[in-house]
Amino acid sequence: MKQLLEFLLRYSHWLLFAVLEVVCLALLLHFNPYQRSVYLSSAGWVTGMVYDWAHEVTSYFHLKEANEDLAHRNIWLEERVSTLEGRLREEGDSAATEISLPPTYRTVRARVIKNSLNRVDNYITLDRGRAAGIRPDMGVSGTQGVVGIVYKVSSRYALVISVLNSRSGISCMIQGSGYFGYLRWTGGDPRFAWLEDLPRHAEFELGDTVVTSGYSAVFPQGVMVGTVDDAVDAEDGLSYRLKVRLATDFGRLDEVRVLARTGREEQQKMEEEVE
Repeated sequence: MKQLLEFLLRYSHWLLFAVLEVVCLALLLHFNPYQRSVYLSSAGWVTGMVYDWAHEVTSYFHLKEANEDLAHRNIWLEERVSTLEGRLREEGDSAATEISLPPTYRTVRARVIKNSLNRVDNYITLDRGRAAGIRPDMGVSGTQGVVGIVYKVSSRYALVISVLNSRSGISCMIQGSGYFGYLRWTGGDPRFAWLEDLPRHAEFELGDTVVTSGYSAVFPQGVMVGTVDDAVDAEDGLSYRLKVRLATDFGRLDEVRVLARTGREEQQKMEEEVE
């Protein structure tokens, strides 16, 4: 205790100086809007750089898991190639268009530098933003399926509303049936979400594939979402709620692609005029 008091007395003038500097900075930011905006912009840039650096460090320690995942994905892709080659021989070139994006879409590759799973409203931060052509309301998908929708962008970073967010509501349908509903997440297990508002007369089976419906300017039709794991009656008794096992493993997200559609703004503007 005596040594602590001696230390405080010896360096009291420096400690007082530091306290006064902090107080002056707080007063400057509080009463000067311009300086406050400059500080917030700089803080956002520094935070993004810290997230980027932290992601680089953690990625290094997950290389083994990433290699194992790539090996499994390669096996799956080889099986898909064999299957598609057979379909092409049987049906011609028409089968090839089913797995590619429409010509009105282009993709922007990005890396996940921050992600969360344990909240009611989870967000994802990407390392690319407005400078790369990313804009709000663009869809985001990974190697396994749908990830979310771009919410905000800065010059170098983008904030994505994850599928694991109570505000998310992506139009999806049961593949091959045409029956559609809205994918929502109510918290809990990040492996599952709910396909709601599915018509009562809809026909489906457990294990059916759920994909994006294409009934919006965000996602094209056919992007993988997951599979039907269970079904219950909705509270209104007029529709079903399907429990969907998500194809995307949100705990291991790394690289994603942002889907940019040509003419998206024009479609949204026209739809807003009649709503």
